[in-house]
Amino acid sequence: MPIRRLPSSVVNKIAAGEVIERPASVVKELTENSLDAGATRIEVAVEQGGMELVRVADDGGGIAHEELPLAIASHATSKLVDADDLFRVNTFGFRGEALASIAEISRFTLRSRTPADDGGWELEVVGGTASEIVPCGMSHGTTIEIRNLFYNTPVRRKFLRSPQTEMGHVTEAFTRLALANPHVRFTLRHNERTVYDVPADQDIPSRIGLFFGDDLARDLIEIQSGDGDVRLSGYVARPSQSRSHPRMQYLFLNGRFIRDRSLQHALTEAYRGLLLTGRYPISFLRLDMPPDAVDVNVHPTKLEVRFQDGGRIYSHLLGSLRTKFLATDLTHRLEPVTRESSADAPASLTSAADPTGAHDPDAATRMRQEFVRWAQGDNAPTAPAPWDLDDAAASRSGSAAATALAPPPGPPLGLHKVEPFRPFPDLGRSASAAASPSARLSEDVATPQPVERAPADFGEPVRAIQVHNRYLLAESDEGVLVIDQHALHERILYEQLRAKVNAGALESQALLVPEPVDLPAQEAALVLERREVLARLGIRVEPFGGDTILVSSYPAMLANFPAAEILRSIVEQLAVDGKLPERRDLLDELLHMISCKAAIKAGDRLTPGEVEALLADRHLVSDTHHCPHGRPTALVFTKEELDKQFKRT
Repeated sequence: MPIRRLPSSVVNKIAAGEVIERPASVVKELTENSLDAGATRIEVAVEQGGMELVRVADDGGGIAHEELPLAIASHATSKLVDADDLFRVNTFGFRGEALASIAEISRFTLRSRTPADDGGWELEVVGGTASEIVPCGMSHGTTIEIRNLFYNTPVRRKFLRSPQTEMGHVTEAFTRLALANPHVRFTLRHNERTVYDVPADQDIPSRIGLFFGDDLARDLIEIQSGDGDVRLSGYVARPSQSRSHPRMQYLFLNGRFIRDRSLQHALTEAYRGLLLTGRYPISFLRLDMPPDAVDVNVHPTKLEVRFQDGGRIYSHLLGSLRTKFLATDLTHRLEPVTRESSADAPASLTSAADPTGAHDPDAATRMRQEFVRWAQGDNAPTAPAPWDLDDAAASRSGSAAATALAPPPGPPLGLHKVEPFRPFPDLGRSASAAASPSARLSEDVATPQPVERAPADFGEPVRAIQVHNRYLLAESDEGVLVIDQHALHERILYEQLRAKVNAGALESQALLVPEPVDLPAQEAALVLERREVLARLGIRVEPFGGDTILVSSYPAMLANFPAAEILRSIVEQLAVDGKLPERRDLLDELLHMISCKAAIKAGDRLTPGEVEALLADRHLVSDTHHCPHGRPTALVFTKEELDKQFKRT
């Protein structure tokens, strides 16, 4: 078949296939053009999810009369001069394809007027065929109407979804643009009904609240940091606000919404240990950097970019978030019972309080118990922990610097000075096990170093009490603090273990006679392949022929657990989705397992001295508001909420 040049209409249809996927793509391209034109007000109107009509009107600079034919010509743009401009793009659109592609597959009307013109001019295009330019009355700016999208490409049109689904995509595109440009007033109408009317110069939390609800807006943490010519700003949500999907991770680069797997991974790493497995953080973050430090011309829709120094950006994002988290009190607080923010909360917590509760003295108690059960969560799945464990990874991620920063002091508990806290391996064990010398850690274990901070004023001694051998109740400045003894002890042990592993000082218990453990062939191979990592945790294994593994030592604090049980628990952490995890992730998971097994359990009775020791060490480690699995370790019942429940307000 001979080679021939494609007609311009075919070229434009091919370009439309790359750039225009659905009506939301049209909204994005036209709105970005309005922003590039300096608009301060943009109105978007759609009908039938955009399949029948998309209209975008702005008050920008407009298009000169003589340039209207060029506006719909392929590869014609005012945003590039030469090839070098591709590497310093500071506008949204620059390819010169959007209008030509859209006009080729729709009934297209362009009206525009510059401030210097006495009136506007109109150009109509039907299926790529343009009419004559005629005058029209309008204020300065540009209005573009797109009717019957894909009317002449039925193959594409049949892949569109229902009007409701397409409207959802339009709303998402509109939301991204509105979040990135708070100085612009945005209006969205669907089928003549106003969906959003977003005022200009609105602060970002208010704009977030408009789109996603005031509950989320109240739970935002502001992020502001810089690294040379790179600046990070915006907001992330507290761990109490998360989603089962990553779709609420908004990242903007120089005002353009992007998707970047590396930066999404950095965001996930920053929340390690703060969220349960399967939950994703919420973010509204903006990166600003010189245009020549990033290539935005790697994807037709400019959704993906390529950074000149991606490792630096990754480290900056991760380090900034971890630094902020360590300086923020993330302790969970009881939410007012009339709030309707959480779809995961029990029904009684997301509706107004039952008025009959005033006559039921146990109503408030039952509600609190239900809340604690929901907030603490039984059988929480394992999630990674929040720190890098090897120095190289810590250097790359920036978390080493973040770890050195002091977290805010926890609620003052008024405790006496007590001896350094030791694990309680004898709790819940038999008397013989407790008496065994191997049941406790050696006395030369290094105690955790206090975090540098202003001395806390604990006031008069206040003794916490243990409830149901599970929770500790104590007074705080805010009200009443309810602590999960297992979750808190697990966090303390995890941080102690992490420090020891990094320092190479974790105590191991050598077995007088190595213990053989039979494993399936695949599991035995996994264990032997990770011998070096296991040795850092004091777990030494050797092959013993066939599928038998010989265990010669394991962590001293797990001396009460059979070697076979420990090894089989380790195997569960070694393979994820059929592949070996990264070395750092594996160490995290194994430290989770060890700290969880060694920590006091729900149901273990503590002496008053042990309660005081546990609470005292709460202020000696960071991130004590969450256990390594991401569950909260404490819940605050504020005085205001207690007063409300007891009808004092």
